[in-house]
Amino acid sequence: MRVVVTGGLGFIGRALARRLLDRGRLAGRDISEVVLFDRPGGEGVEGARTVLGDICDPGQVAALLDAEEVCVFHLASVLSGQGEREFELALRVNLDGGRNVLEACRAHGSRPGLVFTSTLAAFGGAAMPETVGDTTKQTPETTYGTTKAACELLVNDYTRKGFVDGRTARLPTAIIRPGAPNQAASSFASAVFREPLAGRDYALPVGLDTRLPVIGERTVAEGLILLAEADGAALGHDRAVNLPGISVTVGEMVESLRRVAGDRRLGAVELEPDAGIESIVATWPKWVSADRALALGLPGDEGLDSILRAHIEDHAA
Repeated sequence: MRVVVTGGLGFIGRALARRLLDRGRLAGRDISEVVLFDRPGGEGVEGARTVLGDICDPGQVAALLDAEEVCVFHLASVLSGQGEREFELALRVNLDGGRNVLEACRAHGSRPGLVFTSTLAAFGGAAMPETVGDTTKQTPETTYGTTKAACELLVNDYTRKGFVDGRTARLPTAIIRPGAPNQAASSFASAVFREPLAGRDYALPVGLDTRLPVIGERTVAEGLILLAEADGAALGHDRAVNLPGISVTVGEMVESLRRVAGDRRLGAVELEPDAGIESIVATWPKWVSADRALALGLPGDEGLDSILRAHIEDHAA
């Protein structure tokens, strides 16, 4: 089976590829090839094939599925901060790009497996409850969240029509992203660990009492794989599940950093509020219920300390 990961050079795509290669099998089939599809600029994964291109090009997307057996993990996306600044780009990449993936799966004719990564930012609004569950009404207040919610519905409908065997994972903020900061409004949730660990001072754009659900890099990768392998009958018509997240404040992140870092020399964390980022983050859920994911056996994190220790182990170099 060929496994295609769009947005595969991002940190979740790379973690997913490494886990797939370690396993060697997916949904009872041997993995013959892992293909990472992304725009230029990222770093590949040893053992996986990198294909550079544009998710907005239907022909390029269709070519990725030129194999007898395929499974697709669709991660490619314009992120939250950039999506608010560049509306047309967000629609083109997130919505039209998602349709390109779905249409390529439809044209394949084999009802291939598809795992789409959505976001808890698909929720929002004044009526949003304190804890969002799998079936909470989606009223996003960002273009990023809106395009993700739209694609969730498309995944359900393409599955209903028998074109794909689709599943959607709504991700909490995934941490801890290595490398340079990206254009997600949630970038601070990784940077508050990563930058001080590297000895660099960090200007925190949100307050220490800011609360959000987070999920570790390893947990996301394993959760996406197990969701791909889940029994479709157990999912029913609604193919979207919240992945388990732990609700933490930024202050608790800083405390975990100091606790786990030990005698490492850390860069300073200073408050430098950014009204634009704070306004986006304020629309996100603060707590998440993941009953469906847990019933399917998807994993959760023990806490911030274990996430940080895993990050140091995986990315210390």
